[in-house]
Parts: sequence; C-alpha cells; structure tokens
Amino acid sequence: MNNWLNRLERRYGRFGIPNLTNILVGGQILVLAIELFVNQTISVWLSLSRYLLLSGQIWRIITFVFIPSYGGSILSAVLGIYFTWFIGTALEREWGDFRYTVYLLSGMLGTVLACLLTGVSGSTYCLSLSLLLAFAMLYPEVQVLLFFVIPVRVKYFGFFAAALWVLSFLGAPLPQKLSLLLSMANVWLFFGPMGYRAIRAWVRREQWKRKNRR
Repeated sequence: MNNWLNRLERRYGRFGIPNLTNILVGGQILVLAIELFVNQTISVWLSLSRYLLLSGQIWRIITFVFIPSYGGSILSAVLGIYFTWFIGTALEREWGDFRYTVYLLSGMLGTVLACLLTGVSGSTYCLSLSLLLAFAMLYPEVQVLLFFVIPVRVKYFGFFAAALWVLSFLGAPLPQKLSLLLSMANVWLFFGPMGYRAIRAWVRREQWKRKNRR
C-alpha cells in the first residue's frame, strides 16, 4: 500500500469511521423507503448540485451518497444496495476503518469538486464503480453469483466496470470528462502508483525483449 497512507494512518488512524458501510447502506435503505412510501421527491432535497451548494445547501456534499441508484427498477436499487454492503464490508475488513474511510471520502470529495468545477450534477455512479474496482483488484479470483445463480469471478466484474467508465468517458463532452476523472480520485490515489509501476515494468520488459532480439 502507498507510503503516504501508512504515514497518515500512523498519525490520524483514530479518525477512521467504524461501520461506515452500514451507515452508507442504512441511509440508502431509509431514502429508498421514504421515496417509495412517503415522499417521492426526497432525492431532490439530497442530490448534488452546484447551484444549490453555492446557495448554502451544504448538506448535499454528504447526503447525495444516500440516494440509491435505481437503474430502471426497484429490484436494481435493492441489488445495488446489497452489493454496496457486500463489497464495502469486505473492503473494511481488508483495509481497516481508517483506509476505507479515506477511500470513500476521497471519492466523495472528488465528486463534490467535480460538481463545483464543471456544474455537472454529482451522483454515486463513480463511487459505486470505485468500490467495485477496488474489490476486483484485491479479490480478483473470488466468485460471486450473478443473479444469485451464475458463478462469476470478481475480476470480470472489474473489467466490466472499467469498460463502462472508459466508454462513458470517451463519449462524454469535456465538462463530463473532467467530472468523471475527478470523481474517481480515490482510485487514482490508491491504485494509481501501483498502475504506474506495472506499466513501467511492462515497458522495461518490452525494451529488454527488443534489445535481446538484435
């Protein structure tokens, strides 16, 4: 893991938030229940908007993460909440409270910053992708049941998530591209150095192969 994280944890480890996934998922379940049975406009009061943030509604920098992603149906929202819990609790066990808190909060801060700079409304799209990518990088060979029936290794979910992000990025206008980049700040912070080292090692191997062919 990155040296800067080790230093931060030694100094500020006590500030890690225990059971952060349960807090996140509990909030999403509550918002889903309110939206279904009480007030269908609750998400309007919680979503991330530059205009409303600058108008003083600063609670939105936190509350937007409690809006579940419907994906077209209530079933997809329930499945999304379940996978957030499943992946989040696994990351908490692997990293501990502090590192997991830093990962989640840096993703949130990147999304808020993207919203303020570009005006693009923030959502949990990239945050959810970042959790899945982290899980796939840490547990690539673990199998999960797709639709509770088909066993699929987590690394393939990771490939799919990365492909979704790349396609979204390539097809987006410039403000949306910047928003997508900033909203994945946690992935760049945690896994960027690892990716850079892997690419550099691959380049060196290719250079060595070419040199030996001469």
